[in-house]
Amino acid sequence: MADGVARPATALHDLSAVELIAGFRAKAFSPSEALEDVLSHIAVWEPHAKALYAFDPDSARAVAKESTERWQKGTPIGVLDGVPTTVKENIATKGVPVPLGTAATTLVPAPVDAPPAARLREAGAVIFSKTTMPDYGMLSSGASSFHPLTRNPWDLTQNPGGSSAGAGAAAAAGYGPLHIGTDIGGSVRLPAAWCGLATLKPSLGRVPIDPPYVGRCAGPMTRTVDDTALMMSVLSLPDSRDGMSLPPDNIDWMALTDFSPKGLRIGLMLDIGFGLPLEKEVRDVAIAAAHAFEAAGAVVTEVPSVMTGEHLIGLDAFWRARSWDDISKLPADTQKKILPFIFDWAEGGSKLSGTDVVRGFNATMAIRAEAAKLFAKVDYVISPVAPIVSYSAELASPTDDAQRPLEHIGYTVPWNMAENPAASVNGGFSAKGFPIGVQIVGRRFDDHGVLKMAKAFEGLRGPQRPWPLPPK
Repeated sequence: MADGVARPATALHDLSAVELIAGFRAKAFSPSEALEDVLSHIAVWEPHAKALYAFDPDSARAVAKESTERWQKGTPIGVLDGVPTTVKENIATKGVPVPLGTAATTLVPAPVDAPPAARLREAGAVIFSKTTMPDYGMLSSGASSFHPLTRNPWDLTQNPGGSSAGAGAAAAAGYGPLHIGTDIGGSVRLPAAWCGLATLKPSLGRVPIDPPYVGRCAGPMTRTVDDTALMMSVLSLPDSRDGMSLPPDNIDWMALTDFSPKGLRIGLMLDIGFGLPLEKEVRDVAIAAAHAFEAAGAVVTEVPSVMTGEHLIGLDAFWRARSWDDISKLPADTQKKILPFIFDWAEGGSKLSGTDVVRGFNATMAIRAEAAKLFAKVDYVISPVAPIVSYSAELASPTDDAQRPLEHIGYTVPWNMAENPAASVNGGFSAKGFPIGVQIVGRRFDDHGVLKMAKAFEGLRGPQRPWPLPPK
């Protein structure tokens, strides 16, 4: 109890950012108390989940103390003041090396915060750690040649997904409410789906990043859509370092409830005709989500994929060549430090012709054209996030085959190439109690509409199951 105000029954580490801010304002508890509860919880979980890199509780305590003093005076500096937060390892934070998930990187402290980290600090977030990722962010896995193996808190034998593996695991385990990842083919949505989270892969340029790249976005990874929206209100602020960023837009990100699905045209995307087969439990959850929107007044029709197996082969070729361009410049001894799966995959880029690579990149434009045609007919698209319920923690990818590494991203990668906003929201659970995500996609730049749809789905879906507890 602080100043005579009763504490909430829920542990502080399980409170949402919205709830924490309300508690700080009411003086029910302080940012320092919230951080200490999170740190105590991490001490129990982290030996099992292995989600963190550059964990720095002492610096965080100093930041939380300053926040506590501001809240005592009623002068918070921003909408996230005092909220415990993590940042994915490849988003630079001043003074911390950025290994990119691989032992092949020379560790040099980053000179400045990248845009997402800078916006979080300016809003008062208490960044207490970075989170893990696989080599170069090119795996949907918690495997890495630099970090320990990251595991899924819902089932430690299973993969959290990636490449924002540590962020997904940290959010599911309750390492505070706010986490940020990056996504170039599904890297916030896949771990969000497999960890039971809410996330948004924004329209390209909505969240300034550095370095920017085709399809590459940074996005929130949280337990609730409200917290995702709260983070977007901060992350979407401008930064001149990103030459691909969108003009600032006056979006009231937290206004999510003035919305009804009635009359909306929703496309349901199920079997896409390539990649891993869609498992029945995943299909059932996606169909249930579509039925829920239909019952709320939406008009749902099944739609085909906007990409083909040939497009996926093309993207694979382009990314191999891009990765090999970086890896080939490293000394031979350094190359040997890279996760063998990633090295074998990237080395395939050395055998491609220039025509192969250009043809592969051109798949991006073909996917974009098909997406534009689809969204001339529908307002939103609902689909699975991943075709499978889960896969083993030790595997580098669901196929564990460096020649077929992308068979599971057919539902997610099109929207990076087409630049559409896409959310993942927990839609249900498998018979074994493993979370299954639902993807909601909107037109380019309709990020707020996608979050409104996600918020509506939270209500239609019903309450989330209790979050996993650390092993005894």
